[in-house]
Formats: sequence, C-alpha cells, structure tokens
Amino acid sequence: MIMEQGYQENIETTKLNKYAFACAIIASMVSIVSGYDTGVMSGAMMFIQDDLGISDTQQEILAGILNLCALVGSLTAGRTSDYIGRRYTILLASILFIIGAVLMGYGPNYTILMVGRCVCGVGVGFALMIGPVYSAEISSASSRGFLSSLPEVCIGIGIFLGYISNYFLGKYLSLKLGWRIMLGIAALPSLVLAFVILTMPESPRWLVMQGQLGKAKKVLMQVSNTTEEAEHRFKDIKVAVGLDENCNDDIVKLSEMPHQGEAAWKELILRPTPSVRWMLFAAIGIHFFEHATGIEAVMLYSHKIFKKAGVTSKDKLLLATMGVGLVKIVFLLFALFLLDKVGRRRLLQVSTGGMIVGLTLLGFSLTVVDHSSGEVLWALTLSIVATYFYVAFFNLGLAPVTWVYSSEIFPMKLRAQGHSIGVAVNRTMNAAVSMSFISIYKAITIGGSFFMFAGISVIALIFFYFFVPETKGKALEEMEMLFTRKSSDKTALTQTGTM
Repeated sequence: MIMEQGYQENIETTKLNKYAFACAIIASMVSIVSGYDTGVMSGAMMFIQDDLGISDTQQEILAGILNLCALVGSLTAGRTSDYIGRRYTILLASILFIIGAVLMGYGPNYTILMVGRCVCGVGVGFALMIGPVYSAEISSASSRGFLSSLPEVCIGIGIFLGYISNYFLGKYLSLKLGWRIMLGIAALPSLVLAFVILTMPESPRWLVMQGQLGKAKKVLMQVSNTTEEAEHRFKDIKVAVGLDENCNDDIVKLSEMPHQGEAAWKELILRPTPSVRWMLFAAIGIHFFEHATGIEAVMLYSHKIFKKAGVTSKDKLLLATMGVGLVKIVFLLFALFLLDKVGRRRLLQVSTGGMIVGLTLLGFSLTVVDHSSGEVLWALTLSIVATYFYVAFFNLGLAPVTWVYSSEIFPMKLRAQGHSIGVAVNRTMNAAVSMSFISIYKAITIGGSFFMFAGISVIALIFFYFFVPETKGKALEEMEMLFTRKSSDKTALTQTGTM
C-alpha cells in the first residue's frame, strides 16, 4: 500500500509526456472543424438569409439540424469506436466533414445546404464523442484533465476561426460567393487531417480490449515517462478487463475477452450496477446542463443579442461576435491548466456561480433596453459586458469539465458507449436551444429568456454539488470505486471536492 501511494505521488509530479501531448493534439484537431461549423453559421446565416431569402423558422432549423444529426452521430460513434478503434473513428469524422463542407460550399439552394449541414452534423457527433475518449485513454492520471480538455479548446479555436471567416469573407467577397466559401473551406483542413491521423497510435486501452497486449504495451511505453509508469498502467488496464495482471502474451484470443456491443448497453441502461447508474446520471446531468444554461443561444445568436443592444452595422456585429470567440479561447486556456490543479468539481461550482451572475445581468440589461423609449447607453454597455462575462465563466469550468468528466468516469468496456450517451444528451439540448431560442425570446422577451437560463443555472449548481464527485488525480481504473459511495453522502462529496 505504501508503495502504491508513493507511486501515485510520483505520477502527480510527473511531467507531461510529449508524445501523448502530440497524439492528443492530433485527435483534438478534428474538433477545430467541429467548432468552425458551429461558429461560422452564426455569421453566415445573415448572408444566407439575404441571398436565399429564408425565414426565421428556416434559420432555426438550419442552426439546429447540425445538433440533431450530431445526436445520431454520437450514438453511432460509441459502438463504431469499439469495433474499428478510436483512431479510425476520428478518421471517419474527418471524411464526413469533407463531404459536408463540399455540399454546403456548393449550396445552390436551401435543400442542398441542409443535406450538407446534416452530414457535418453526423461528423460533429463522431468528433465530440471520440476526441475526449481517445485523449483520456492515452493520458496518465496527472495530466488527463489537461489532455482531455484539448478537444474543447480546439472547438473554441474553431468557433473563433468561423467568426474571423464571417468577418473577412463577408466583407470582401460577393454575397453569393462569400457564405459558400465560408462553409466550404472547412473541407481543406479536414482532408489534411485525414492523412495525419494515420500516423498516430491506437488507444492502448482499446488494444487491450481487442486482446492485442503486445501493441498496447508498446503504445504505453511511448505515452508514459518511465517504464515503471507504463508497467503500472498496463497492469491496471489488464485487471480492469478481467485478465491476470501478470499475463505477458502479445495476443489474447478474443473469445477470452469481455463481451461488448449489446451487452454494454444492457450494463448501462437495463441492468446497471449502483456505481454505473451514478456515473450515467452524473454524465447525463452535466451534458444536459451545459446547454440548458443557454450557451448555444449566446454563441449562435450573439449577433441578435448585440443588435438588440444597439450594435447595428454588420461589420460591428461581426467584430463584437469575434470578441465572444476570443473570450472563449482565453478562458478555455486558463481552464486547461487549472483542471489538474484545482480539480473538476471546484471549477464547475465557480463557473456556474459566475454564469448565474452573467445571465442575470444580461437579462436585466436587455429588459431595460426593451422597455426604454430612447437609447440607454449604460444598459447597452452592460448587456455586452454581461455577455462576455457569462462566456468567460462558462468556458472557465462547465465547458471543458463536461467533456473531461464524462470521458473519464465510465469503466473501460463501457467508456465509449457511456460517453456517447452523454454526447447524445448534449446534442439534443444544443438542438433544442438553438432551434427554439428565437421563438422563446419572442414569447417571453429576450431579457426574460436569459432570466430563464439563470434559473436553470441555479438548478445546475445544486446538481453539481450533490452528484458530481471529484475525479482529479484518479486513475481511470479507480473510477468505479469512487462512484461506489452513496450519492446521498454529502459529506463525502464535500471532502472529495476539497482534497
């Protein structure tokens, strides 16, 4: 026991493995395209509306269909990654992005545009599911938060690039050509990425599940800083799949390995153990609240918020929206270095508290603007500041923790499909908010809609306090033991949050 504790302390102080870092970056690059497809549509919709003459309802469908299709992609990706591997699932996501971008760039009419958006949506589902899972499976306990949050940072970079594309291509190209180039240009990085992905190794944990122990050990030696660390991780993985920790065969027959497929779904949904049930509840809850608290309304319709606040010209609207993307990236980078130091739980609580303040201020300022006959400069300024404040706190905690948390808590044989359920809930809420926000703010006013999101954030804060234990510094194979504690034991949760 003393040796194990000493080993864990050694892992905590181990430097980040450069090879694992490089692999995580490559795996996360597909998320840049995913983020770009989300961000670019925010500005492109203004030009598409002018060119194709689409209605508000068609705008909502165009914005939200990406996430409905991502729902299909995420549910499919879990099973796909268990069969063909994590690496080839990332490759498949890149291919889907290429096809979708070409169709949208061609975009002669609304129907073709929708088809391309749907194909990209399936790719988004694959990318969101597989990026964090791959990164979590190649990283050590001491750097998992950092590496697993890289996909979220890349999504932020992609969104920001989408905003930049909106501004420059919309400003210097014709109406018919501008938005098509905005949407179609994503095919180029996707094509390059498809070739680069083939140079990265497969997840060692997936290789063990396939009985390829020799290959798994070789990869672990590359992504670990010492032979001792690699051996320790290798033994933990073998024990987790039911093998003897001293088994040194290069290949184990598949018939000896734990079953997957339908059995994994049964263990998750139909007959889960108490610990798996809690894991699933925590994963679904955190993914639900990520979008139920209104981030998609701000990211996708920020131009409408700023327009309501008094920013009228297209150039200024796009510049203000670029500011949202820049704030997102800056605070995601802060979170990147805090996840393994401060911990997931504390960041969630600080983040949600800040979001409540930002949303309340935004709702208040926009309500004042709505009920004023003239221009109220302080309220206009406050609404813009509150938007940036909300985006900052969202990306300081809830945004990265959501993806890190659900990719690390499930047992190995349930990880891909468990995470895919969380992603499916995430995309469902994303679609629900993006496709209904215009209708909601027309029904209860734009200020009222943000008061509503503030109320949901309060519920989220309560959920995180009671149902989300700290996972910082825990090996993936330790998660089941962590979630064996009763969820009603608030004292235990509080203590894990302050460790």
